[in-house]
Amino acid sequence: MSKICPHYDYCPQKERGDPRFVSALTRNTFAMILAGGRGSRLHQLTDWRAKPAVPFGGKFRIIDFTLSNCVNSGVRRIAVATQYMSHSLIQHLQRGWSFLDGRFHEFVEILPASQQSPGGLWYQGTADAVFQNLSILRRNHPAFVMVLSGDHVYKMDYGRMLAAHVSSKADVTVACVEVPVGQASAFGIMGVDAEGRVVRFVEKPEHPDPIPGQPELALASMGVYVFNAALLDSLLETDAEHADSSHDFGKDIIPGCIDHHRVMAHRFADSCVNTPSDGKPYWRDVGTLDAYWEANMELTKVSPELNLYDQLWPIWTYQEQLPPAKFVFDDDGRRGMAVDSLVADGVVISGALVRRSLLFGGARVNSFASVEDSVLLPEVRIGRKAMLRRCIVDKRAQVPEGLVVGFDPEQDRMRFHVSPGGVTLITPEMLGQKVFRQP
Repeated sequence: MSKICPHYDYCPQKERGDPRFVSALTRNTFAMILAGGRGSRLHQLTDWRAKPAVPFGGKFRIIDFTLSNCVNSGVRRIAVATQYMSHSLIQHLQRGWSFLDGRFHEFVEILPASQQSPGGLWYQGTADAVFQNLSILRRNHPAFVMVLSGDHVYKMDYGRMLAAHVSSKADVTVACVEVPVGQASAFGIMGVDAEGRVVRFVEKPEHPDPIPGQPELALASMGVYVFNAALLDSLLETDAEHADSSHDFGKDIIPGCIDHHRVMAHRFADSCVNTPSDGKPYWRDVGTLDAYWEANMELTKVSPELNLYDQLWPIWTYQEQLPPAKFVFDDDGRRGMAVDSLVADGVVISGALVRRSLLFGGARVNSFASVEDSVLLPEVRIGRKAMLRRCIVDKRAQVPEGLVVGFDPEQDRMRFHVSPGGVTLITPEMLGQKVFRQP
């Protein structure tokens, strides 16, 4: 590995935005995306797929946002570490992310667990996932390594973070975002000094420390790290030798760095490319059913906080070749229409009413049915006269004629999963259907 970037001392603060400088940094960076987690808080939605492979936004998968950030930032040497229920994720990467050109040393490599190390072990933690693939990092000789989570929704210019990392002469940089103290126990929480140096890092604390002067907020890690490559190599080698380590970046690597290395915090606001009118950078951890439903529902608003129409920072994905969406019948009481909704290719709304909902490709809503405030994943079928409200319907589920869901929570809990926020998850298995499960 390169011990140091040749441009390390080049960038005074005033030149951080120089495109030539940032381009040199991104070309010297290798991105490792950790995408092996199940995401158990999504319950049955991840029974057949890893969390990064969960569909989002009508046509994407969650991991597409991290991958698009890499490509749009100019970081085009990318590896994706997979583990739990990885088939659909691997298939998506092969079909949708094979456009990078190896002749320019650009690629997305897939690194399944148990295939990279001689012992054939599953990844024992986030740090171990990178450690087991150190040989691949070493072959590419990067100056910097970005370690990224593959299960968050956000738009970020990693080039700006790399420039900040270099200009501050950091050994490690941790991206952070402000979160309400009441939600902070789900994240790694850090304390920083006046310079922005991390002086404390606690993973998922029971009693999170607030930001000084802002008692209602805490500073949370986004799971986005920049390491000087030579240092990361050393840290992982050392961590692997400790049997009592959990081999995790948030629990072991970052806390262990603070006293011996220069660990800097990078505010997401400094590199976010999607800031809504309220001034709060858009970043979502869609790790619960309620959070997943809310993030999708936000997209149906007139001016959603997440801009999917930004051609300067597009979200790339694999798209099935489907015909245009179709709305049929225009009779009183049987009118095919969708209001305040996102409707993907291949959808047919046949004499049914859809309000404030998000329909993925190939879904069909049949006559006299109504769908409100719901997310229908690909190839869902809604039978005649069915009524759905505040639902998430998993891929290929066939909702029978006349079924009513979302109006009586106690009744719904007898057949389906109802979240604390009152969102009902419907899967084919809950409906007693045996379908071909290729998520």
